[in-house]
Amino acid sequence: MSNDKPINLPSLYCSIGSEDTKLTDDEIKTSLFSFLDTLGPREDVMLLPPDYTRFHSQAGKISKFICEYYNFVEKETHDETDSSDCPDAKKQKMESSTYSPNITILPALGTHYPMTDTQIEKMFGTKLAEKKDAFLVHDWRNDVEHIGYAPKELVEEATNGMVSEPWPAQLNKHVWSRRNHDTEKHAHKSLILSIGQVVPHEVMGMANFNKNLFVGVGGVEAINLSHFIGAVHGMENMMGRANNPLRSILNYASENFLQKELDLWYILTVMGTNKDTGDLEMKGFYIGNDIECYNLACDLSLKVNFTMLDREPKKVIVHLDEDEFHSTWLGNKSIYRSRMCIADDGELIVLAPGVKSFGEDKEIDKLIRAYGYIGTPAILKAMKENQELKENLSAVAHLIHGSSEGRFSITYCPGHLTKEEVEGVGFKYDDLKKVEQEYNVSSLKDGWNKVNVNGKEEEIYFISNPALGLWAVEKRFENKDEKAMNASKVDIPATQNASDNSGGVGGWKHPPDLNK
Repeated sequence: MSNDKPINLPSLYCSIGSEDTKLTDDEIKTSLFSFLDTLGPREDVMLLPPDYTRFHSQAGKISKFICEYYNFVEKETHDETDSSDCPDAKKQKMESSTYSPNITILPALGTHYPMTDTQIEKMFGTKLAEKKDAFLVHDWRNDVEHIGYAPKELVEEATNGMVSEPWPAQLNKHVWSRRNHDTEKHAHKSLILSIGQVVPHEVMGMANFNKNLFVGVGGVEAINLSHFIGAVHGMENMMGRANNPLRSILNYASENFLQKELDLWYILTVMGTNKDTGDLEMKGFYIGNDIECYNLACDLSLKVNFTMLDREPKKVIVHLDEDEFHSTWLGNKSIYRSRMCIADDGELIVLAPGVKSFGEDKEIDKLIRAYGYIGTPAILKAMKENQELKENLSAVAHLIHGSSEGRFSITYCPGHLTKEEVEGVGFKYDDLKKVEQEYNVSSLKDGWNKVNVNGKEEEIYFISNPALGLWAVEKRFENKDEKAMNASKVDIPATQNASDNSGGVGGWKHPPDLNK
């Protein structure tokens, strides 16, 4: 079931949102259904949502709406809604299509652990979770194909000459098999919808767009090298910037490989916190098939998710949700997102009740314990001297990202690591219960707080969820004079390690039991 001739649509189909917008489910469905109506019939539809670590993106809800439209799951009943907020969506009843294509859902795990049945149900809803056969698990060891290379000149520019080799564009074979070899003569039979949230990101500058393809469903070599490129270019030169050398590499691969052969559309959200209620709201909704929709989402995200402080806090306290952050590999988002606001010789205190390890797997945990967060020059020197680091570039990137480079101190207060373990990797340690008594999280508000600690009043800056934003002062965000780390050329092994169950490097050789 497909159209005989290709359908020509504008590259930007829908763009709604502002700092004050609060999009309802009905508004989202109206715009989404209008878009799917315009696309016409498809024999096959593949969804690429993020995994559970991006639960707040609303990608699970949007995936459910798409499946309702295609009669894959029973739809909820809604009244007719006003779609005037989106110029491309006509006022209409939110009716499903008259056909039911094959539906496949491939969560963009990237380097994360596969989703559990419980996570799938929480994110996508009970009805969609019951369609177990529709869900695929991204196996970046065995399911990945090389689809092309970005030229080495782009890599050289991004790494200041440290790496001089092409970047391998890798993609899950289930995605690549849906390409159309002759788009001039034949309409696409397969539709690919990449769904996710745009938010400041420590590796890519801003999350999503083609990152959801080349990292989310990419392979070990591409992921490890991209993380390393981002690290040596400098995290503070990347975060909050949609245009950067690493993104240029991915954009080259998109324009030369993806856009030519795949009917690939991006459905992007911008989420923000209501300043009065503290509730998370959808501020923006974008649909397009090239970089324009991404750039528009980035513009709004910087207004919504980026906090520019008027002065530098000497002490920042970040709380990590106990159910979400179990390792410093994930918990160091507390460092990444706050580092551009902290004063020189300041202090970052991380309240981490759920943290019980450094890496998300034994091998990477071992590397972090062995080398520690000792700063960029020392880590790059260690990489040149140790093959195990050369073969684990994402681990190198993580160790670089996790250091303040001596500019401010980092105190971890973990629920399940000892003082010796924490200090062994280069962080300061403090007792979680003691610090929680001194700084009562339940009484703190996001932003500036005055607290009394041991009879002495002090001013702190509190961040309740570092994953939702980026914090900086103007002089650090606007400083673009810094370049990639100066270092001599590094020979990168062609094959990168993929450690079992890794939260950030490689993949798993034997898929785990998702129901444990």
